[in-house]
Amino acid sequence: MSTRSAAEPERRSREQRTSDSRTRILDAAVACLVESGYAGTTTLTIQNRAGVSRGRLLHHFPSKENLLVAAAQHLATSRFAEDGLAHADLPDADVDPGTRLDRAVEVMWWTYQQAYFWASVELWTAARTDPALASALLPAERRLGAAIRQTVDAFFEDYAEPQRAALLRETLLTSMRGVALTYGFDPRDPQTDPHLAQWKQLARVLLMPEGGSDA
Repeated sequence: MSTRSAAEPERRSREQRTSDSRTRILDAAVACLVESGYAGTTTLTIQNRAGVSRGRLLHHFPSKENLLVAAAQHLATSRFAEDGLAHADLPDADVDPGTRLDRAVEVMWWTYQQAYFWASVELWTAARTDPALASALLPAERRLGAAIRQTVDAFFEDYAEPQRAALLRETLLTSMRGVALTYGFDPRDPQTDPHLAQWKQLARVLLMPEGGSDA
C-alpha cells in the first residue's frame, strides 16, 4: 500500500472530526442563545456545552459575533433545506389547489415557532447597539432572506403572476414575523392563532381570485 493511500483514511478522519466539532459548537451556540439570550451567551458557556477546548473553539470562530451569526444561520439553513416549503408534504395542486395553498401558509407560519427564529431574534435585537455584530449579521441575513424569497416565490408563482406572488410573500413574511415576536411574552398555541385563518384567506384572495376565498 502506498504512503498516499494509507494516509487518506487518516486525512478523512481528521476532516470528519473537524466537521463534527464545528457542528457541536454551532448547535451549542444556538441552544445558549435560545435559553440565555445574547447577553447571557458567552464563548465560555458555548465551549463548555459543546465539550470542546478553548483552542478548538477559537480555531473555528475567532470572535463571538462571527460564531453566533454562523450558529443561527447554520440552524436556519439546515432546517430550511430539510423542512422548508420546497420539501413540505403538500396536496397535489391538480387535485386541491386551495388546500395546498392553505398548507403552504401553515408551513411558513411553522418556521416562526422554531429555535432558529428565536436565536435570530436575539441577534437582531443585539445588533441594534453592536456595530460588530451588525456587520457580521447583515450579509448572512441577506443571503438567507434571498433563498427564502426565491423558494416562496417559486411556489406562489404556480398560482399567479410574479407581482401578486411577491406581494403575498412580503405581506406574509413580515406579518408572521411581527405576530411571532409577541409569543416571546405571550406564549400560546400557534395552530389556533386567529391570524392563521386570515393569512390563508389573504393567500386565496390574492392567488386564487376566481372562487378561492370561499374556504
